[in-house]
Amino acid sequence: MKPSVLIIAGLFLGLVVGVAWIQFITTGLPADPSLKLPAINNVSVKGFPFWVILCHWVNFFFLIILIRSGISILMDHPRLYWNHNCTPDSEWLRFTPIRVPRDRFWTAKDDARYISPVLGLPGYRHSVGIARGWHFIHVPFFVLNGVFFVCLLFLTDHWQRIVPTSWEIIPDAWSVFVHYITFHLPIEPNGFYHYNALQKLSYFAVIFIFTPLSIISGMCMSPALENRFHWLPKIFGNRQGARSVHFLVMLGYIAFIFVHVGMVAISGLVRNMNHITLGTDEPNNLNGLFIGIGIICLLVSFFFLAHYISWRKPRLVQKASAMINSPLWEKTINRLKPRKYYTKKDISPYFWANGKLPTSQVWKDLLADDFKDYKLKIGGMVSNPVELSLDELKLLGKEENITMQHCIQGWSGIAEWGGIPIHSIINIVKPHKNAKMVVFYSFGEGLYGGTYYDSHTLDNCLKPSSILAWEMNYEALSPVYGAPLRLRVENQLGYKQVKWIERIEFVEDFENIGKGYGGKNADDEYFDILANT
Repeated sequence: MKPSVLIIAGLFLGLVVGVAWIQFITTGLPADPSLKLPAINNVSVKGFPFWVILCHWVNFFFLIILIRSGISILMDHPRLYWNHNCTPDSEWLRFTPIRVPRDRFWTAKDDARYISPVLGLPGYRHSVGIARGWHFIHVPFFVLNGVFFVCLLFLTDHWQRIVPTSWEIIPDAWSVFVHYITFHLPIEPNGFYHYNALQKLSYFAVIFIFTPLSIISGMCMSPALENRFHWLPKIFGNRQGARSVHFLVMLGYIAFIFVHVGMVAISGLVRNMNHITLGTDEPNNLNGLFIGIGIICLLVSFFFLAHYISWRKPRLVQKASAMINSPLWEKTINRLKPRKYYTKKDISPYFWANGKLPTSQVWKDLLADDFKDYKLKIGGMVSNPVELSLDELKLLGKEENITMQHCIQGWSGIAEWGGIPIHSIINIVKPHKNAKMVVFYSFGEGLYGGTYYDSHTLDNCLKPSSILAWEMNYEALSPVYGAPLRLRVENQLGYKQVKWIERIEFVEDFENIGKGYGGKNADDEYFDILANT
């Protein structure tokens, strides 16, 4: 962590704790606000209806999955920033001992870290595709569970237990905090009837602040949304600010879970477990405790199963995620058209490289001759297959765009790209009516060998700012960043932007190409087939 961040965090924590202790030392403990709570007989809304119990445990299940898969995703680029450039050493927090070396070729893939599968789902290294699969399988259901809970909360009187109705709750919550932080436990109310002020404020924050923040910050990392609604990430400063907030909300969830579970145990484990499993207020009935232990055991068993599936049947995760999310994305964010927004002053001073430089001798020979003999082959289901040199492509017209790269690993960067619009190529080759997909083949290889390729729908290739770039930041595209040609389709994640393009093929579908999943990373690393988010 950057020293400045440590200092700010330390000062904030020291100030809060210090003020509480100064108050205790100088004026003594404040009056316990729990003494003002109404008597049990006068409580109008009490207990936990079945829908609260169900949503509570379902939410716990989803939250643990999202946290563990999120940790795995984070470790694929274990650095957090408040700027969208992601320049090494500008991160405010990193989970790697490595400082990016400047004396050798270092890619974002090299920077990924190992994470134990005890913490991350699925854990280990280079497993972001599977981790995203687990994450996005459960995100829609996490949101639906929350919507269901909030709707029933306000359709019943149960909202009165969670939503503050007076500003008095803030000084009351502070008074309870002073008790806790000075090691004087306040009177613990029976949660079946009411919560103390700090509890109520905490539950309200988790439901109505943490959850919306986690959803909105997650949305801000979508290339389809960011390129269409540039104002959205500005809620958090920028795209990387949203990623940092997403992480901080996760820390908030973790802190809440530990404190919540600890207080459940301290304040009467048996009685509290009866509250949230049976919906009864019985201090000596062990059935609720046994049910709770059973639920925890089921959760642990699920994670053993998830580990097995991740490494023995990973394709199931990929297919399940595609089945749940692809139709949703196709009908919503995939339809959005990118808009130009960034200017020359926004160009990043550093742009992460990714992918192995091609080992192909053909590419090396072309590079040695500055690609003078390079010919882009375009064929497949087209009426007019062609082979075009770089000079011939440049005569067909040029479009310049300044856009943000969104890498699946988490980093971002802004660059200028100059090249031929893909619609110009489509007008020349005239695809057949049945040609729905465009496959871009690279001179380069995938992480585990084999020719790198990826596919896009014809519709996405026709969207604004979709080009084949021979220029980056007003200079000829360098070998590191994809010379001679690099694809840009701005509503997709970075791994779909094929570098070192050798040829293009128009096809009806991608099922007979590679392993049949639409791209080399989808084939070998179980990445998303549609990469809008």
